[in-house]
Amino acid sequence: MEAPAPHNPAEPGSVQIVVTSPEQMRELGRRLAKLLRAGDLVMLSGELGAGKTTLTRGLGEGLGVRGAVTSPTFVIARVHPSLGDGPPLVHVDAYRLSGGLDEMEDLDLDVSLPESVVVVEWGEGKVEELTEDRLQVVIHRAVGDTTDEVRQMTLTGLGERWASADLSVLAA
Repeated sequence: MEAPAPHNPAEPGSVQIVVTSPEQMRELGRRLAKLLRAGDLVMLSGELGAGKTTLTRGLGEGLGVRGAVTSPTFVIARVHPSLGDGPPLVHVDAYRLSGGLDEMEDLDLDVSLPESVVVVEWGEGKVEELTEDRLQVVIHRAVGDTTDEVRQMTLTGLGERWASADLSVLAA
């Protein structure tokens, strides 16, 4: 992983990271897992193929959860119980959901959130009302016919939970 881009003072609690391979994306997920705890909501945004599920796979490894973390596109949500004393991982793919929070309520994320780490792919405009405290991860990649593995990532902690979190440790 490359050093973080210069911190943007307009976005407190934000860090930019460049990832150059899928393995680096998984490693970032493993490191991010060390900062997460039960009750955390992580929203992942990015184009198809940006690496959202790869990052979540690393989160699952770092959290020590059961089961292979794969894209829940067709089942919408998967729960991965902890193999130890950590929180379970709830992995949601909201790509096929268009009804905003109303449709998301059917998944009972508000019930799962206090005792789980909830990761939502494609959650913009759909899950923000679950909590003011969330980590937003935006992944940018080159689009079109390219084999470029470089990803520009912006991680932004919102709310009191993330006010004192040092996200810059993720760029180490």
